[in-house]
Order: sequence, then structure tokens, then C-alpha cells
Amino acid sequence: MTQNTSHTAEPFTVSTRRAINARDFSQALGFLFLGACAAFALFFLGSILYFVIVRGAPVISWEFLTSVPRKAMTQGGVAPAIVGTFYLTLGAIAFALPLGLACAIYLTEYSPKTILVNIIRLSIANLAGIPSIVFGLFGFTVFVKIFGFGVSILSGSLTLGIMALPGIIAASQEAILAVPQSYKEASLALGATHWQTIARVVLPSSLPGILTGVILNVGRVAGETAAILFTATTFYTRGYPDSLFSEVMALPYHIYALMTEGTRPESQTLIAYGSSLILLTLVLFISGLAIILRQRQRRVYGS
Repeated sequence: MTQNTSHTAEPFTVSTRRAINARDFSQALGFLFLGACAAFALFFLGSILYFVIVRGAPVISWEFLTSVPRKAMTQGGVAPAIVGTFYLTLGAIAFALPLGLACAIYLTEYSPKTILVNIIRLSIANLAGIPSIVFGLFGFTVFVKIFGFGVSILSGSLTLGIMALPGIIAASQEAILAVPQSYKEASLALGATHWQTIARVVLPSSLPGILTGVILNVGRVAGETAAILFTATTFYTRGYPDSLFSEVMALPYHIYALMTEGTRPESQTLIAYGSSLILLTLVLFISGLAIILRQRQRRVYGS
């Protein structure tokens, strides 16, 4: 009887081992593929950073960072472009973040399940795929012409803010929906109203995810050229903006102008690479502040 049992169990054991080996092989192959994809992406990211740093670093100096362009932008610095980019980025996020967060709260907490709401969700998703030049034409028609803001920081910030809205709304929705339902139920059980639950429980718990959306959109906003081409930037100025209605230089458009206008001597090319390095540093600086705040909130709420 024992002998028959051992003979019966042996084929089962062999087949089980084969299944386990096949599963382990598939898993290892999947991990290898994912690792190769990650390494592929990191390679190109590192190549871009290396290329920009090697060509742009020799140009960076205190004078380059603090002086204005001179001699048809073949000499001098890019201080007005740095200030303009900083203003446009902060203005866009200041406009898009409250509006996008309010939209996300409505869609996740208050909106009824109707066809109209589904159309709104679909429209927000489609808005993210609109080319940036179309946003630029929209901003030129609405903010520059109809509202009369002119080519200014305000027009450019509003245009960039509309560009950033879809990403911020989507990230905020996902972050709010990720908050455990038990948090909300506990708050309501203690006598809090729906809005108090959102303001004191949901939003603080979802803030790290919301900041992730902000970080992703800072890079897009700061590096955008087509959207500010008709709404905010000027080819050359020696001064700094003194109001929201001032036109400005911006690093993305400054790089474009250096590489497409004039005879493009070697000095202009070097300034373009230096401007690219400053733009990357500015984006990393703003994103770094958001990341620090996000990590602090994660430690506070343990998420």
C-alpha cells in the first residue's frame, strides 16, 4: 500500500516542480524585461543630462546669471529670462492648483452619476491631449485680445495654468480616491460634516499624491514654448517685469530664439546650452521643494 502511494505521488511532484520552474522562469524573464526598460530610460535621461551639463556648464558664471543680454544676445547673461520663467511657472501653478483641486473634489465627492458628469470627465481627459500651440492660440485670442491683458505675465500664466489643469485634476482625483473609506466613516461618525471631513481628513491624507501631480506639471509648464509664444514672451528686453501686465523673456523661448534667429555664432550656441542647464536646474529646484513637502506630509500621515 505504501509503495503504491509513493508511485502515485512521484508524477505529481515532478509536474509540480515543472510548473514552479516555469513560473519562476516567467517571473525572472518579466523582471529582466522591466529592468531593461528602466535601464533604457535611465540611459537616455543620463545622456541628456550629461550632454546639457558638459556643454552648458562652461558658460555658467555669476555674471551670466545676474546680467542682461548684450550685443544681439551674443554676450551677457540671461537674468531677465530666469525671472520671467520663474514668474510664469509660479503664476501657472497658483492658478491651476486651486481650480484643479476644486474640480477634483467636486468630481469625487459631490458630483452625481449622470451623463453630464461623464462628459466632463471625458473632456478633462481629452484636454490633456490638445497640442500646446492650440493653447497658445486660445490664450492669445481670449486673454490677450478679448480680456485685454495684452502680451503679459498674466496672459501667459493663465494659458499655462489651463495646460496644467488636466494633469492636476487627474492626479488629485486619484489621490482623493486612494484615501481609505474608513477615514471618512470615522470622521463622519464623530460628528464632522461632509466638508469638514474633506478639509481635515481627505485633503491632508491625499496631499502627497496631489503634490506628485504638481511636480509632474511643473516641468511641462516651465519648459513650454509654444503656449507663451503669443501670450507672454518678448524676443529681447533689458529690464525686469514690474507688474502682471509686463511682457517678459523666458528661458524656453530664449533658447528657441538663440538657435533660430540671426547668424547663430558659436557664442549664441553656448548661451543656449547654458540657458538649457539653468532651465533644468530651475525645474529641479521647484520640483525639489514640492518633493520635500510631499515627503514631510507622508511622514506626518504615515502614507
